[in-house]
Amino acid sequence: MNWRKYSPFLLWHSVVGKLWVTIILLVAVVLLTLGVFLVPYIGYLFEKDASHEVMLLFIIVAVIGFLMSTFFAFFLSRKIQQPLLELKEAADSISQGNYQMRVKIRSNDEIGELANTFNHMTEQVDKLIHDLNHEKEHLSSILRSMGDGVITFDAEGEIILTNPPGHLLINRWADLDQEWGDAFYDSTKPYSSVPGPLLDIFEKVMDEGRDVSNKVYVHNSMWSVVMAPLLRDGVARGAVAVIRNVTEEHKLEKLRRDFVANVSHEIRTPLSMMQGYSEALLDDIVASPEERKELVQVIYDESLRMGRLVNDFLDMARMEAGHVELNLRQVDLLQIIRRVHRKFQVFAKEREVMFKTELPDMPLLLLGADEDRLEQVLTNLLDNALRHTPLGKSVTIAASPMTINQTHYIQMQIKDEGQGIPSEDLPYIFERFYKADKSRKRGSSVGTGLGLAIVKNIITQHNGQIEVDSILGKGTTFTLLLPVETKH
Repeated sequence: MNWRKYSPFLLWHSVVGKLWVTIILLVAVVLLTLGVFLVPYIGYLFEKDASHEVMLLFIIVAVIGFLMSTFFAFFLSRKIQQPLLELKEAADSISQGNYQMRVKIRSNDEIGELANTFNHMTEQVDKLIHDLNHEKEHLSSILRSMGDGVITFDAEGEIILTNPPGHLLINRWADLDQEWGDAFYDSTKPYSSVPGPLLDIFEKVMDEGRDVSNKVYVHNSMWSVVMAPLLRDGVARGAVAVIRNVTEEHKLEKLRRDFVANVSHEIRTPLSMMQGYSEALLDDIVASPEERKELVQVIYDESLRMGRLVNDFLDMARMEAGHVELNLRQVDLLQIIRRVHRKFQVFAKEREVMFKTELPDMPLLLLGADEDRLEQVLTNLLDNALRHTPLGKSVTIAASPMTINQTHYIQMQIKDEGQGIPSEDLPYIFERFYKADKSRKRGSSVGTGLGLAIVKNIITQHNGQIEVDSILGKGTTFTLLLPVETKH
Protein backbone atom coordinates (compact mmCIF):
# COMPACT_ATOMS: atom_id res chain seq x y z
CA MET A 1 0.00 0.00 0.00
CA ASN A 2 1.30 3.48 -0.84
CA TRP A 3 1.22 5.26 2.53
CA ARG A 4 1.96 8.61 0.90
CA LYS A 5 -1.64 8.59 -0.30
CA TYR A 6 -2.78 8.69 3.36
CA SER A 7 -0.82 11.66 4.68
CA PRO A 8 -2.94 13.91 6.94
CA PHE A 9 -3.24 16.67 4.37
CA LEU A 10 -4.24 14.35 1.52
CA LEU A 11 -6.49 12.31 3.81
CA TRP A 12 -8.36 15.44 4.88
CA HIS A 13 -9.06 16.37 1.24
CA SER A 14 -10.15 12.84 0.26
CA VAL A 15 -13.64 11.38 0.39
CA VAL A 16 -12.54 8.74 2.89
CA GLY A 17 -10.85 11.35 5.07
CA LYS A 18 -14.00 13.43 5.21
CA LEU A 19 -16.07 10.31 5.97
CA TRP A 20 -13.63 9.29 8.69
CA VAL A 21 -13.78 12.73 10.33
CA THR A 22 -17.57 12.58 10.14
CA ILE A 23 -17.60 9.22 11.96
CA ILE A 24 -15.21 10.53 14.62
CA LEU A 25 -17.46 13.52 15.17
CA LEU A 26 -20.52 11.28 15.39
CA VAL A 27 -18.77 9.05 17.95
CA ALA A 28 -17.68 12.11 19.91
CA VAL A 29 -21.20 13.58 19.84
CA VAL A 30 -22.68 10.30 21.03
CA LEU A 31 -20.15 9.99 23.84
CA LEU A 32 -20.54 13.62 24.88
CA THR A 33 -24.33 13.30 24.85
CA LEU A 34 -24.14 10.20 27.00
CA GLY A 35 -21.66 11.93 29.25
CA VAL A 36 -23.81 15.03 29.66
CA PHE A 37 -26.87 13.01 30.61
CA LEU A 38 -25.24 10.19 32.54
CA VAL A 39 -22.36 11.78 34.48
CA PRO A 40 -24.63 13.65 36.99
CA TYR A 41 -26.31 10.33 37.89
CA ILE A 42 -23.15 8.29 38.19
CA GLY A 43 -22.56 9.46 41.80
CA TYR A 44 -26.04 8.43 42.80
CA LEU A 45 -26.10 5.16 40.94
CA PHE A 46 -22.61 3.97 41.76
CA GLU A 47 -20.35 4.16 44.69
CA LYS A 48 -17.78 6.90 44.87
CA ASP A 49 -14.92 4.62 43.94
CA ALA A 50 -17.00 3.08 41.14
CA SER A 51 -17.73 6.44 39.53
CA HIS A 52 -14.04 6.77 38.72
CA GLU A 53 -14.14 3.41 36.98
CA VAL A 54 -17.20 4.46 35.01
CA MET A 55 -15.41 7.56 33.82
CA LEU A 56 -12.47 5.43 32.81
CA LEU A 57 -14.89 3.17 30.96
CA PHE A 58 -16.16 6.14 29.01
CA ILE A 59 -12.61 7.06 28.03
CA ILE A 60 -11.86 3.50 26.94
CA VAL A 61 -15.06 3.39 24.87
CA ALA A 62 -14.05 6.70 23.23
CA VAL A 63 -10.60 5.36 22.39
CA ILE A 64 -12.08 2.15 21.01
CA GLY A 65 -14.56 4.19 18.94
CA PHE A 66 -11.69 6.27 17.55
CA LEU A 67 -9.69 3.16 16.68
CA MET A 68 -12.68 1.47 15.07
CA SER A 69 -13.45 4.56 13.00
CA THR A 70 -9.81 4.70 11.89
CA PHE A 71 -9.93 1.02 10.92
CA PHE A 72 -13.15 1.64 9.10
CA ALA A 73 -11.54 4.55 7.24
CA PHE A 74 -8.73 2.30 6.06
CA PHE A 75 -11.28 -0.31 5.05
CA LEU A 76 -13.16 2.29 3.02
CA SER A 77 -9.86 3.35 1.51
CA ARG A 78 -9.31 -0.14 0.20
CA LYS A 79 -12.86 -0.47 -1.10
CA ILE A 80 -13.62 3.05 -2.28
CA GLN A 81 -10.54 5.22 -2.49
CA GLN A 82 -8.23 2.73 -4.22
CA PRO A 83 -10.45 2.32 -7.33
CA LEU A 84 -10.97 6.07 -7.43
CA LEU A 85 -7.24 6.67 -7.30
CA GLU A 86 -6.71 4.15 -10.10
CA LEU A 87 -9.32 5.97 -12.17
CA LYS A 88 -7.51 9.24 -11.51
CA GLU A 89 -4.15 7.76 -12.54
CA ALA A 90 -5.72 6.28 -15.68
CA ALA A 91 -7.29 9.63 -16.56
CA ASP A 92 -3.89 11.34 -16.11
CA SER A 93 -2.25 8.72 -18.33
CA ILE A 94 -4.89 9.18 -21.04
CA SER A 95 -4.48 12.95 -20.87
CA GLN A 96 -0.80 12.38 -21.74
CA GLY A 97 -1.69 10.35 -24.85
CA ASN A 98 -1.69 6.76 -23.54
CA TYR A 99 -5.02 5.63 -24.91
CA GLN A 100 -4.25 1.97 -24.21
CA MET A 101 -4.68 2.51 -20.45
CA ARG A 102 -7.38 0.39 -18.78
CA VAL A 103 -8.69 0.20 -15.19
CA LYS A 104 -9.07 -3.12 -13.34
CA ILE A 105 -12.66 -3.89 -12.34
CA ARG A 106 -12.57 -4.99 -8.66
CA SER A 107 -16.29 -5.17 -7.86
CA ASN A 108 -19.76 -5.21 -9.34
CA ASP A 109 -21.02 -2.20 -7.41
CA GLU A 110 -21.32 1.39 -8.57
CA ILE A 111 -17.53 1.83 -8.55
CA GLY A 112 -17.14 -1.28 -10.71
CA GLU A 113 -19.74 0.04 -13.11
CA LEU A 114 -17.86 3.36 -13.16
CA ALA A 115 -14.61 1.54 -14.01
CA ASN A 116 -16.37 -0.45 -16.75
CA THR A 117 -17.85 2.73 -18.22
CA PHE A 118 -14.45 4.39 -18.02
CA ASN A 119 -12.80 1.51 -19.91
CA HIS A 120 -15.52 1.63 -22.56
CA MET A 121 -15.05 5.37 -22.91
CA THR A 122 -11.28 4.85 -23.26
CA GLU A 123 -11.82 2.25 -25.98
CA GLN A 124 -14.06 4.63 -27.87
CA VAL A 125 -11.57 7.47 -27.49
CA ASP A 126 -8.76 5.16 -28.63
CA LYS A 127 -10.80 4.12 -31.67
CA LEU A 128 -11.70 7.73 -32.42
CA ILE A 129 -8.07 8.85 -32.19
CA HIS A 130 -6.99 5.94 -34.38
CA ASP A 131 -9.62 6.85 -36.98
CA LEU A 132 -8.58 10.50 -36.84
CA ASN A 133 -4.91 9.57 -37.29
CA HIS A 134 -5.83 7.28 -40.17
CA GLU A 135 -7.86 10.07 -41.77
CA LYS A 136 -5.02 12.51 -41.16
CA GLU A 137 -2.51 10.17 -42.82
CA HIS A 138 -4.93 9.62 -45.69
CA LEU A 139 -5.34 13.36 -46.23
CA SER A 140 -1.59 13.85 -45.86
CA SER A 141 -0.95 11.22 -48.55
CA ILE A 142 -3.46 12.91 -50.84
CA LEU A 143 -1.78 16.29 -50.30
CA ARG A 144 1.69 14.85 -50.94
CA SER A 145 0.56 13.14 -54.14
CA MET A 146 -1.18 16.23 -55.55
CA GLY A 147 0.56 17.95 -58.41
CA ASP A 148 -1.10 21.23 -57.46
CA GLY A 149 0.31 23.38 -54.70
CA VAL A 150 -1.79 23.59 -51.52
CA ILE A 151 -1.13 26.35 -48.98
CA THR A 152 -3.13 26.96 -45.80
CA PHE A 153 -3.09 30.31 -43.99
CA ASP A 154 -4.40 31.32 -40.58
CA ALA A 155 -6.36 34.50 -39.89
CA GLU A 156 -3.13 36.50 -39.59
CA GLY A 157 -1.84 35.31 -42.96
CA GLU A 158 0.77 32.99 -41.47
CA ILE A 159 1.42 29.77 -43.39
CA ILE A 160 0.38 26.78 -41.26
CA LEU A 161 0.35 23.94 -43.80
CA THR A 162 1.72 23.20 -47.27
CA ASN A 163 2.20 20.16 -49.45
CA PRO A 164 5.55 19.63 -51.27
CA PRO A 165 4.54 21.51 -54.47
CA GLY A 166 3.17 24.34 -52.34
CA HIS A 167 6.39 24.47 -50.31
CA LEU A 168 8.48 24.66 -53.48
CA LEU A 169 6.19 27.36 -54.81
CA ILE A 170 6.61 29.43 -51.64
CA ASN A 171 10.40 29.13 -51.95
CA ARG A 172 10.29 30.16 -55.60
CA TRP A 173 8.06 33.14 -54.92
CA ALA A 174 10.29 34.17 -52.02
CA ASP A 175 12.92 35.08 -54.63
CA LEU A 176 10.75 37.61 -56.44
CA ASP A 177 12.46 40.72 -57.74
CA GLN A 178 12.74 44.00 -55.86
CA GLU A 179 9.57 45.42 -57.32
CA TRP A 180 7.47 42.57 -55.93
CA GLY A 181 9.39 42.76 -52.65
CA ASP A 182 8.67 46.44 -52.11
CA ALA A 183 5.01 45.94 -52.93
CA PHE A 184 4.27 42.79 -50.98
CA TYR A 185 6.93 41.91 -48.44
CA ASP A 186 6.82 44.95 -46.20
CA SER A 187 6.74 43.44 -42.68
CA THR A 188 4.83 46.46 -41.35
CA LYS A 189 1.82 45.74 -43.56
CA PRO A 190 -1.02 43.33 -42.68
CA TYR A 191 -0.67 39.78 -43.97
CA SER A 192 3.04 40.35 -44.64
CA SER A 193 3.66 36.59 -44.71
CA VAL A 194 1.26 36.00 -47.61
CA PRO A 195 3.16 35.72 -50.93
CA GLY A 196 2.68 38.76 -53.13
CA PRO A 197 0.81 37.06 -55.98
CA LEU A 198 -1.78 35.74 -53.50
CA LEU A 199 -2.19 38.83 -51.34
CA ASP A 200 -5.13 40.43 -53.16
CA ILE A 201 -6.97 37.12 -53.36
CA PHE A 202 -6.35 36.39 -49.65
CA GLU A 203 -7.63 39.81 -48.58
CA LYS A 204 -10.77 39.36 -50.68
CA VAL A 205 -11.42 35.91 -49.22
CA MET A 206 -10.98 37.14 -45.63
CA ASP A 207 -13.19 40.21 -46.22
CA GLU A 208 -16.00 38.48 -48.12
CA GLY A 209 -15.80 34.99 -46.62
CA ARG A 210 -16.37 33.22 -49.94
CA ASP A 211 -14.41 31.25 -52.54
CA VAL A 212 -12.34 33.32 -54.95
CA SER A 213 -10.60 32.10 -58.11
CA ASN A 214 -8.25 34.03 -60.32
CA LYS A 215 -5.19 33.74 -62.56
CA VAL A 216 -1.86 35.37 -61.68
CA TYR A 217 1.32 35.90 -63.72
CA VAL A 218 4.61 35.19 -61.97
CA HIS A 219 8.04 34.67 -63.55
CA ASN A 220 6.58 34.50 -67.10
CA SER A 221 4.22 31.74 -65.95
CA MET A 222 0.47 31.71 -65.50
CA TRP A 223 -0.99 30.20 -62.31
CA SER A 224 -4.60 29.36 -61.58
CA VAL A 225 -5.47 30.10 -57.93
CA VAL A 226 -8.60 28.87 -56.15
CA MET A 227 -8.81 30.06 -52.54
CA ALA A 228 -11.54 29.13 -50.06
CA PRO A 229 -12.11 30.46 -46.52
CA LEU A 230 -11.86 28.27 -43.42
CA LEU A 231 -15.03 29.24 -41.54
CA ARG A 232 -15.90 28.84 -37.87
CA ASP A 233 -19.23 30.18 -36.64
CA GLY A 234 -19.53 32.14 -39.86
CA VAL A 235 -16.19 33.91 -39.36
CA ALA A 236 -13.15 33.26 -41.55
CA ARG A 237 -10.34 31.89 -39.41
CA GLY A 238 -8.01 31.35 -42.35
CA ALA A 239 -7.93 30.26 -45.97
CA VAL A 240 -6.66 27.40 -48.12
CA ALA A 241 -5.31 28.00 -51.61
CA VAL A 242 -4.95 25.46 -54.43
CA ILE A 243 -2.47 26.67 -57.05
CA ARG A 244 -1.91 25.10 -60.47
CA ASN A 245 0.55 25.99 -63.20
CA VAL A 246 -1.58 26.51 -66.30
CA THR A 247 1.15 27.98 -68.49
CA GLU A 248 1.08 25.08 -70.94
CA GLU A 249 -2.73 25.03 -71.07
CA HIS A 250 -2.74 28.77 -71.72
CA LYS A 251 -0.11 28.36 -74.43
CA LEU A 252 -2.03 25.51 -76.07
CA GLU A 253 -5.25 27.53 -75.98
CA LYS A 254 -3.46 30.45 -77.61
CA LEU A 255 -2.01 28.13 -80.25
CA ARG A 256 -5.47 26.72 -80.91
CA ARG A 257 -6.95 30.18 -81.39
CA ASP A 258 -4.06 31.24 -83.59
CA PHE A 259 -4.32 28.01 -85.56
CA VAL A 260 -7.99 28.54 -86.32
CA ALA A 261 -7.37 32.17 -87.24
CA ASN A 262 -4.42 31.30 -89.45
CA VAL A 263 -6.24 28.48 -91.26
CA SER A 264 -9.12 30.83 -91.93
CA HIS A 265 -6.71 33.47 -93.23
CA GLU A 266 -4.81 31.07 -95.48
CA ILE A 267 -7.94 29.58 -97.02
CA ARG A 268 -10.01 32.76 -97.25
CA THR A 269 -7.52 34.63 -99.46
CA PRO A 270 -7.31 32.10 -102.35
CA LEU A 271 -11.02 31.36 -102.10
CA SER A 272 -11.85 35.05 -102.40
CA MET A 273 -9.57 35.43 -105.41
CA MET A 274 -10.95 32.32 -107.11
CA GLN A 275 -14.51 33.44 -106.47
CA GLY A 276 -13.91 36.96 -107.72
CA TYR A 277 -12.11 35.96 -110.91
CA SER A 278 -14.65 33.19 -111.60
CA GLU A 279 -17.49 35.72 -111.34
CA ALA A 280 -15.61 37.99 -113.73
CA LEU A 281 -15.33 35.18 -116.25
CA LEU A 282 -18.98 34.20 -115.85
CA ASP A 283 -20.16 37.77 -116.30
CA ASP A 284 -17.98 38.23 -119.42
CA ILE A 285 -16.31 41.26 -117.85
CA VAL A 286 -13.01 40.30 -119.48
CA ALA A 287 -13.01 41.09 -123.19
CA SER A 288 -9.65 40.02 -124.58
CA PRO A 289 -8.42 36.39 -124.66
CA GLU A 290 -5.17 37.49 -122.99
CA GLU A 291 -6.98 38.90 -119.96
CA ARG A 292 -9.19 35.82 -119.83
CA LYS A 293 -6.12 33.59 -119.89
CA GLU A 294 -4.52 35.68 -117.14
CA LEU A 295 -7.56 35.29 -114.90
CA VAL A 296 -7.66 31.56 -115.53
CA GLN A 297 -3.97 31.35 -114.63
CA VAL A 298 -4.60 33.17 -111.36
CA ILE A 299 -7.44 30.80 -110.52
CA TYR A 300 -5.20 27.84 -111.35
CA ASP A 301 -2.32 29.17 -109.20
CA GLU A 302 -4.63 29.77 -106.26
CA SER A 303 -6.10 26.30 -106.58
CA LEU A 304 -2.55 24.88 -106.49
CA ARG A 305 -1.88 26.96 -103.41
CA MET A 306 -4.96 25.58 -101.70
CA GLY A 307 -3.95 22.08 -102.73
CA ARG A 308 -0.50 22.54 -101.17
CA LEU A 309 -2.11 23.90 -98.02
CA VAL A 310 -4.46 20.95 -97.69
CA ASN A 311 -1.73 18.41 -98.46
CA ASP A 312 0.69 19.97 -95.98
CA PHE A 313 -1.99 20.12 -93.32
CA LEU A 314 -2.92 16.47 -93.87
CA ASP A 315 0.77 15.48 -93.74
CA MET A 316 1.18 17.36 -90.47
CA ALA A 317 -1.94 15.80 -88.97
CA ARG A 318 -0.85 12.30 -89.96
CA MET A 319 2.65 12.81 -88.57
CA GLU A 320 1.39 14.06 -85.21
CA ALA A 321 -1.10 11.20 -85.03
CA GLY A 322 1.71 8.70 -85.70
CA HIS A 323 0.06 7.37 -88.87
CA VAL A 324 3.08 8.00 -91.10
CA GLU A 325 5.54 5.13 -91.27
CA LEU A 326 9.09 5.84 -92.37
CA ASN A 327 10.63 3.70 -95.08
CA LEU A 328 13.96 3.20 -93.35
CA ARG A 329 16.94 1.97 -95.29
CA GLN A 330 20.57 2.90 -95.98
CA VAL A 331 20.69 6.31 -97.63
CA ASP A 332 23.54 8.37 -99.08
CA LEU A 333 22.70 11.88 -97.95
CA LEU A 334 25.23 13.31 -100.37
CA GLN A 335 23.19 12.09 -103.36
CA ILE A 336 19.99 13.62 -101.92
CA ILE A 337 21.72 16.99 -101.44
CA ARG A 338 23.09 17.00 -105.00
CA ARG A 339 19.70 16.04 -106.42
CA VAL A 340 17.93 18.83 -104.53
CA HIS A 341 20.71 21.25 -105.54
CA ARG A 342 20.13 20.49 -109.22
CA LYS A 343 16.38 20.91 -108.75
CA PHE A 344 16.74 24.42 -107.28
CA GLN A 345 19.61 25.59 -109.49
CA VAL A 346 17.30 27.00 -112.15
CA PHE A 347 15.10 28.72 -109.56
CA ALA A 348 18.19 30.32 -107.99
CA LYS A 349 19.36 31.66 -111.37
CA GLU A 350 15.94 33.16 -112.00
CA ARG A 351 16.10 34.86 -108.62
CA GLU A 352 19.71 35.94 -109.33
CA VAL A 353 20.80 34.24 -106.09
CA MET A 354 24.09 32.38 -105.80
CA PHE A 355 23.44 28.77 -104.80
CA LYS A 356 26.57 27.11 -103.39
CA THR A 357 27.44 23.76 -101.80
CA GLU A 358 30.14 22.75 -99.31
CA LEU A 359 30.24 18.96 -99.44
CA PRO A 360 32.90 16.33 -98.71
CA ASP A 361 34.18 13.88 -101.33
CA MET A 362 33.21 10.83 -99.27
CA PRO A 363 29.63 9.42 -99.10
CA LEU A 364 27.45 10.55 -96.20
CA LEU A 365 25.71 7.32 -95.26
CA LEU A 366 22.72 7.07 -92.94
CA LEU A 367 22.05 3.44 -92.00
CA GLY A 368 18.35 3.98 -91.32
CA ALA A 369 16.55 6.91 -92.96
CA ASP A 370 13.63 7.71 -95.25
CA GLU A 371 15.05 9.19 -98.47
CA ASP A 372 11.80 10.80 -99.60
CA ARG A 373 11.19 12.46 -96.24
CA LEU A 374 14.73 13.84 -96.05
CA GLU A 375 14.37 15.23 -99.57
CA GLN A 376 11.14 16.87 -98.41
CA VAL A 377 13.07 18.46 -95.51
CA LEU A 378 15.75 19.88 -97.81
CA THR A 379 13.13 21.05 -100.32
CA ASN A 380 11.20 23.00 -97.68
CA LEU A 381 14.31 24.60 -96.15
CA LEU A 382 15.88 25.54 -99.49
CA ASP A 383 12.57 26.86 -100.84
CA ASN A 384 12.30 29.18 -97.82
CA ALA A 385 15.94 30.24 -98.09
CA LEU A 386 15.80 31.07 -101.81
CA ARG A 387 12.48 32.90 -101.60
CA HIS A 388 13.67 35.10 -98.74
CA THR A 389 17.16 35.90 -100.05
CA PRO A 390 17.44 39.14 -102.05
CA LEU A 391 19.15 39.54 -105.41
CA GLY A 392 22.91 39.18 -105.45
CA LYS A 393 23.09 37.31 -102.13
CA SER A 394 23.88 33.64 -101.64
CA VAL A 395 22.41 30.45 -100.23
CA THR A 396 24.77 27.67 -99.12
CA ILE A 397 24.09 24.05 -98.25
CA ALA A 398 26.86 22.25 -96.34
CA ALA A 399 27.22 18.77 -94.88
CA SER A 400 29.90 16.91 -92.95
CA PRO A 401 30.29 13.90 -90.65
CA MET A 402 30.98 14.44 -86.96
CA THR A 403 31.20 12.49 -83.70
CA ILE A 404 29.65 13.53 -80.40
CA ASN A 405 30.17 11.40 -77.27
CA GLN A 406 31.31 8.46 -79.42
CA THR A 407 28.10 8.64 -81.48
CA HIS A 408 28.38 9.31 -85.22
CA TYR A 409 26.25 12.03 -86.80
CA ILE A 410 25.92 13.87 -90.08
CA GLN A 411 25.50 17.61 -89.78
CA MET A 412 23.79 19.69 -92.48
CA GLN A 413 23.52 23.45 -92.63
CA ILE A 414 21.38 25.62 -94.90
CA LYS A 415 22.65 29.21 -94.76
CA ASP A 416 21.12 32.22 -96.45
CA GLU A 417 21.96 35.92 -96.53
CA GLY A 418 18.37 37.02 -96.30
CA GLN A 419 16.67 39.50 -94.02
CA GLY A 420 16.89 37.21 -90.99
CA ILE A 421 14.42 36.50 -88.20
CA PRO A 422 13.92 38.69 -85.10
CA SER A 423 15.33 37.04 -81.97
CA GLU A 424 12.00 37.27 -80.15
CA ASP A 425 10.38 35.25 -82.95
CA LEU A 426 12.90 32.41 -83.10
CA PRO A 427 11.13 30.19 -80.49
CA TYR A 428 7.97 30.19 -82.66
CA ILE A 429 9.28 29.44 -86.13
CA PHE A 430 8.49 25.72 -85.97
CA GLU A 431 4.85 26.39 -85.08
CA ARG A 432 2.14 25.85 -87.63
CA PHE A 433 1.42 28.85 -89.87
CA TYR A 434 4.44 30.66 -88.50
CA LYS A 435 4.51 33.11 -91.40
CA ALA A 436 0.90 34.16 -90.79
CA ASP A 437 1.90 36.11 -87.66
CA LYS A 438 1.86 39.76 -88.65
CA SER A 439 5.26 40.32 -87.08
CA ARG A 440 6.79 37.60 -89.28
CA LYS A 441 5.19 38.08 -92.71
CA ARG A 442 7.51 37.80 -95.65
CA GLY A 443 5.80 40.12 -98.06
CA SER A 444 5.51 38.13 -101.29
CA SER A 445 5.76 34.75 -99.60
CA VAL A 446 3.40 32.18 -101.04
CA GLY A 447 4.16 29.31 -98.67
CA THR A 448 1.54 27.54 -96.64
CA GLY A 449 3.18 28.23 -93.27
CA LEU A 450 3.39 24.51 -92.44
CA GLY A 451 6.76 23.74 -94.00
CA LEU A 452 8.95 24.25 -90.92
CA ALA A 453 6.50 22.39 -88.70
CA ILE A 454 6.71 19.41 -91.08
CA VAL A 455 10.52 19.66 -91.16
CA LYS A 456 10.67 19.60 -87.37
CA ASN A 457 8.41 16.57 -87.21
CA ILE A 458 10.40 14.58 -89.80
CA ILE A 459 13.74 15.31 -88.11
CA THR A 460 12.28 14.27 -84.75
CA GLN A 461 11.06 10.99 -86.27
CA HIS A 462 14.66 10.33 -87.36
CA ASN A 463 15.82 10.94 -83.75
CA GLY A 464 17.64 14.02 -84.99
CA GLN A 465 17.78 17.65 -83.95
CA ILE A 466 17.23 20.93 -85.77
CA GLU A 467 18.28 24.36 -84.58
CA VAL A 468 18.11 27.83 -86.07
CA ASP A 469 20.43 30.78 -85.68
CA SER A 470 19.56 34.12 -87.22
CA ILE A 471 20.84 37.69 -87.22
CA LEU A 472 18.37 40.31 -88.32
CA GLY A 473 19.47 41.81 -91.64
CA LYS A 474 22.35 39.35 -92.14
CA GLY A 475 20.81 35.94 -92.65
CA THR A 476 19.61 32.67 -91.15
CA THR A 477 21.26 29.28 -90.63
CA PHE A 478 19.35 26.04 -90.07
CA THR A 479 21.50 23.27 -88.56
CA LEU A 480 20.35 19.64 -88.79
CA LEU A 481 21.98 16.81 -86.83
CA LEU A 482 21.07 13.28 -87.96
CA PRO A 483 22.40 10.13 -86.25
CA VAL A 484 24.07 7.63 -88.56
CA GLU A 485 22.40 4.73 -86.74
CA THR A 486 18.77 5.54 -86.03
CA LYS A 487 17.10 3.58 -83.23
CA HIS A 488 13.33 3.00 -83.36
